Amino acid sequence: MLSTYVTEHWGLRYPILGAPMAYSGRGRLANAISNAGGLGMLGIGSRDSLEYIEQESAVARGDGSGTKFGIGLMSWALETRPELLDAALAQNPFLLSISFGSIRPYVEKAHRAGVHVATQVSTRSAAVAASEAGADLIVAQGTEAGGHTGSVGTLPLLQIVLDSVDTPVAAAGGIAAPTGVAAVLAAGAAAAWVGTAFLLSPEADLTDEARRRLTDADETQTIHTHVFDRVNQLAWPPEFPGRALRNGFAERWHGHEDELVSNPDEVARFRRGADAKDYEMTSIYAGQSVAMLFEQKPARDIIQHLGDGAERLLRGRVQTLLKGQ
Repeated sequence: MLSTYVTEHWGLRYPILGAPMAYSGRGRLANAISNAGGLGMLGIGSRDSLEYIEQESAVARGDGSGTKFGIGLMSWALETRPELLDAALAQNPFLLSISFGSIRPYVEKAHRAGVHVATQVSTRSAAVAASEAGADLIVAQGTEAGGHTGSVGTLPLLQIVLDSVDTPVAAAGGIAAPTGVAAVLAAGAAAAWVGTAFLLSPEADLTDEARRRLTDADETQTIHTHVFDRVNQLAWPPEFPGRALRNGFAERWHGHEDELVSNPDEVARFRRGADAKDYEMTSIYAGQSVAMLFEQKPARDIIQHLGDGAERLLRGRVQTLLKGQ
């Protein structure tokens, strides 16, 4: 079996954590990942209701058997909606991920509630600040990741963060196969933080058309853009554009966001398309590892494939690399 900080101290079968993905990663997916031996996470959007957190946490928790799960929040959203933190802690998650801003105002309260705290970082300075603030897990999130992310690649960022903090580190961004899991664990990560790999699973909350587009996409067909945040009037910090599948709307307005939001007819056209789930208009957030999505598989099968496959690769590779040692 693979042995890292999260398997030894958190009791996970596999050192794989499901990334918190708002809207697509709900309670059903979190429950499936956790029951397969990883740790599933709920992604909470800035406009989600407190009732939604309670409802989806109940699904993630399952039949009352004590299934561990996590909840992902955004620091910038907590600044105007502090009630999201209280609602999340009231569900007694095993892990609370607070990212895209400082965690310092929230760590003590989470720890008093007996909840572990993780945060995604995209720079050395953010990693050091998170460690000093008391994070239990720091997630080095490379720009290959789907959804909102910084501008540094996973491999250089992972090395930088591992060299900068003593806190356990997970790696995120571009991990969707056993080779990726094996690579980050061999480098010293305590876990792989995986999102895009689960998007085709039946437990993810996506339409059939979104799944078709994900299946058809390759590694060149994502865009790192502010377009969707600006047109949706979401207050994401400018250093965190969102990585989504390319479409006609994003191609037209990427780099011209100020012009877009000052055009009420175009904003209205986008809203109509989003309501109709027209994916030439609205977003499907996914990382560059989308090229490795070929077929629908249950989350349990994905976890086992990633974890068992990484173990086989590491065992064989160590024997080859250290032959005669």
